[in-house]
Amino acid sequence: MDWKPYAQRLAAEVTPSVSRWRAAVATTPRHVFVPRWWEPAGGGVWALRDGPADKEADGGARGVVEWDRAGFMSTRTGVDYPPGEGELFGAVRDHEGEQVTEGRYPVLNVAEAWDVRAMLELAVPGVETHYEERGEQRTAWLVHTDGSWARASATWIDPPTVHQSGPRRLWTALERIRHRLNTEGGLPIYGSRVHITPDGVCHFTRGQWSARYG
Repeated sequence: MDWKPYAQRLAAEVTPSVSRWRAAVATTPRHVFVPRWWEPAGGGVWALRDGPADKEADGGARGVVEWDRAGFMSTRTGVDYPPGEGELFGAVRDHEGEQVTEGRYPVLNVAEAWDVRAMLELAVPGVETHYEERGEQRTAWLVHTDGSWARASATWIDPPTVHQSGPRRLWTALERIRHRLNTEGGLPIYGSRVHITPDGVCHFTRGQWSARYG
């Protein structure tokens, strides 16, 4: 059976038509967080393979997060993904923050740093990111529907000016993750063991680290 229609259907369900990720999803026979995928079995035949997750009798599953680029995505039912993202960023784009500090690390395009992005989603579920470059000026935004937001801006790799407001300090949460990355040389999400309980919550563990999602 041909895997392409399934990949194309998945792409249509999880990415908007204008997304640069649609083609990537539609042309990939395997997706890291999907427990089954299609692989070539020789002679032009494709076979369905089971992934690293083992099903349990209660409806849960146990497995390992593979060492590959992947992250978390919210479900989508409309053309706006994530829902209301444009309004969130528009509302805080140039605002003065309640707290203004100098950042420790250069401005980062979080969406392109997969392990950092995944760890940030675990630390602050629902956080959204945006990044722009204009010449050597680099600016990144983090926003959340609870009213928290952060903006960091700097020339190239200079320490950024960071504006933050709302109930949580999103850039501070990001810098904790980047500090761990620099200190330990890696982040624990990839290679971690995951237990998905019947209620749909994912429990991650690796060494002394643990987190939950869902």
